[in-house]
Amino acid sequence: MAKKMIKMNSITNKNINDVFKDFIKYCRVKNLSNATTNYYEDCFSKFKKFYHGEMEDITTDTVDDYILYLKKNTTMNDVSLNTYKRGLRVILYYFMKLGYVEEFKITIHKAEKKIKETYTDTELEILLKKPHLKQCDFVEYRSWVIVNFLLGTGCRANTLCNIQIKDLDLENGVVMYITTKNKKQQIVPISNQLCLIIQEYLSYRQPQSDEDYLFISVYGEQLNPNSLRQSIAKYNNRHGVMKTGVHLFRHTFSKKWIQNGGNIFSLQKILGHSSLDMVKEYINMFSEDIRQDYDKYNPLSEFTNTNYISMKGGRK
Repeated sequence: MAKKMIKMNSITNKNINDVFKDFIKYCRVKNLSNATTNYYEDCFSKFKKFYHGEMEDITTDTVDDYILYLKKNTTMNDVSLNTYKRGLRVILYYFMKLGYVEEFKITIHKAEKKIKETYTDTELEILLKKPHLKQCDFVEYRSWVIVNFLLGTGCRANTLCNIQIKDLDLENGVVMYITTKNKKQQIVPISNQLCLIIQEYLSYRQPQSDEDYLFISVYGEQLNPNSLRQSIAKYNNRHGVMKTGVHLFRHTFSKKWIQNGGNIFSLQKILGHSSLDMVKEYINMFSEDIRQDYDKYNPLSEFTNTNYISMKGGRK
């Protein structure tokens, strides 16, 4: 293997940066999303700040030392460390496949995941309080509609920003997601309440065409994820809610769905997850909240019986 690597490198004369560029080209050929390639670029950039040696000298010890370096020089938790390790693993496995790095296994150790933060009922009541249409500006009203949409569907920021009016079927209460994380189009139901909110919003902003994006800037341009996050952060802060994460609405949607006894298979489809793994994580992370209503919804609680039998040798 070592001789093969030396021969290949001597012919191609490529360094680690050149091979990584080939890797990014390979990702684009596979039609991976910009977010995914940006993630790999971030992982590689962090690794390069630590490693200054030759590409063929990378071993399992290099990866272990890199993780120890991140632990010492950053405030990353175990989940974040694993995120960067996973990205580096994909990159290095590509290097191994081409023969630039000797093959070795990179193990991802299980990390304890913290309970995801969600909005409280009090915060939701504040954020969902409808503004006075004759007294608020467009951004305030649009943000209120977006909050309702995020909480009512659990969709991601990028998905929301790419919804066009033609993707809505308010008569049948569904919306089609054209832009998703896994690049699979998805049809998601929307509640009657949200349909009415969207109808009023469209009547208020009067779009020129079905090709228009549902949520636009004050200049009529498509709202992008960064502008969305900034707008929601300002909206939340103006109303005294210091939590500003757009993704928190997705967590809150999932938590409420589970607490209300929603079907986990339906939740999986609505969230667009390819497997139940993430849904199971939600159940585990929100287990304490679910436990609060456990007795209330437990089927055994329907059959109350105070006549207990006596155990042998025990008290009656």
